[in-house]
Amino acid sequence: MSVADARRLFADVLNDAAVRGRITYITNRGRRVAAVVPVPVAEAAEPAPGEPG
Repeated sequence: MSVADARRLFADVLNDAAVRGRITYITNRGRRVAAVVPVPVAEAAEPAPGEPG
């Protein structure tokens, strides 16, 4: 999804992540620059407290 579309549909993108578990990739000029992910996905990607990051 383009940055412009993500701005326009931000509430829907957040709801899709929170309720449906959907990952949405945000693109700028066709290149992925960010992702909106459900919290469990983000937490799994981070090191546990006390682990080297």
